[in-house]
Amino acid sequence: MKKTLIISLLLLAGMFQAQAQNKNLDEQIRKLVISAVTINDHYVDSVDSNKLVEDAIRGMLEKLDPHSAYSTAEQTKRLNEPLQGSFDGIGVQFNILDDTLMVIQTITGGPSEKAGVMAGDRIISVADTAIAGVKMPQEEIMKRLRGPRGTTAHLGILRDGIDDTIYIDVVRDKIPLNSVDAAFMVTKHTGLIRFSNFSITTHKEVITAIEELKQKGMRNLILDLTQNGGGYLQAAAELASEFLPKGDMVVYTKGRTSYASQTMRSFGGDAFQEGKVVVLVDEYSASAAEILAGAIQDQDRGIVVGRRTFGKGLVQRPVNLPDGSMIRLTISKYYTPSGRCIQKPYEKGKEKEYRMDVINRFNHGELTNADSIHFPDSLKFQTLRKGRTVYGGGGIMPDYFVPLDTTKNTSLYRQIVAKRILIDANLRHLAKHRNELKEKYPTFEDFRHKYEVPEEIIENIYAEAKKALKDKYPKDEEEKTTGLLKLMLRALAARDLWDMNEYFAIIYEDDDIVKKAVQLMEE
Repeated sequence: MKKTLIISLLLLAGMFQAQAQNKNLDEQIRKLVISAVTINDHYVDSVDSNKLVEDAIRGMLEKLDPHSAYSTAEQTKRLNEPLQGSFDGIGVQFNILDDTLMVIQTITGGPSEKAGVMAGDRIISVADTAIAGVKMPQEEIMKRLRGPRGTTAHLGILRDGIDDTIYIDVVRDKIPLNSVDAAFMVTKHTGLIRFSNFSITTHKEVITAIEELKQKGMRNLILDLTQNGGGYLQAAAELASEFLPKGDMVVYTKGRTSYASQTMRSFGGDAFQEGKVVVLVDEYSASAAEILAGAIQDQDRGIVVGRRTFGKGLVQRPVNLPDGSMIRLTISKYYTPSGRCIQKPYEKGKEKEYRMDVINRFNHGELTNADSIHFPDSLKFQTLRKGRTVYGGGGIMPDYFVPLDTTKNTSLYRQIVAKRILIDANLRHLAKHRNELKEKYPTFEDFRHKYEVPEEIIENIYAEAKKALKDKYPKDEEEKTTGLLKLMLRALAARDLWDMNEYFAIIYEDDDIVKKAVQLMEE
């Protein structure tokens, strides 16, 4: 144990020593090693040497900035999966209903679809181990479904219309994790593409979506980056190149070392160099999403609509450690082409206050009222082609502000969602009526214009909510909540019968940011 501890510390020490510019660092590293070994050998209680090293690393990083961080080998693997664009598994989208895994959709071309698993199937066992009716945590269920490519998952399945349990062997394979959530036409000539992160596959996915929408008559494009938490810098630069002329600056970084300071320019792709572009953002759009939005805004290629973005403009360099764990160390800051620093202000060691920023912005009225937003003259910048005024100070301030409508959601609706009453009601309804709905509404357009949520579902939801909330049930909010429930139930049913394109097509019927973008396109 002691030998492992010393080796770990020396490897860590050597990594930093190789990059050191401070002559005093050698002495400080020796002090760190001596302290750790002494604690391991002489502390009154036994200590976990691995945890001791990890706590030391975390202690160093948490004093630097809000985004420098350490992750264990298992955490690193989970963090990288969405950005790598794939994982190994059986290829189903599912939800849990009454302690049973219900298949929502099988991934097209994936191993489950090939093996004969169908939407609506209930998976009750994996490798002869029951996963239904045993209160198994979802994380444990995921572990059983995922596994190395080429291995077999022996599934026990209940299917409507069949009395006995069906057993299907699914050979696990590579399952794509798509960045693009939806791509569809919102008007005759305007398309919308929504993507949730910037991964290795994002550039290719978005180009494919653009080409498909062009074939449907798209001339103008809405890029929905709301709630997009970012990802790879390279993915943002590649995507910006599809909208900007060759040579246009996309972003630049400034750091203490030469390799941390660089400028990225457009390579002049041909996916969408003409046509109007509107970028949608909100307070949860961050990092690479802010780079793309800032480049399009600063180069006057399009306009930005929504609310000021998160303000995450610190560049992390991943440092892989021998056991598979990783340090993500901040080495520089992002700047938009006009010179705005994307990173919002922060104080070292005050991570809690930093994390509370969005809540504080809400409390100060910035998310709900444009009059609450004030910028000093020092934060004014000009766009590069038209000289329009844009603002710095952290994040990307949109050209057109759309306030957060706090009156839309009721407390009753929020509690119905939080207690899974809404999602369970949809799953039960689809489990009984999936085939009937498919026959009655053969196309999404039929469904979208003709389907009405049965009043029985709404009544059952309220009955469940009354049981759960008891004397705290807000009866006076029912009328306003009903509209929200019907919209979401239509969207969830559309998702389960078709896919995410149809889900967002319905959700966006009542989205203020999207409606503003469409209005601006038409003007």
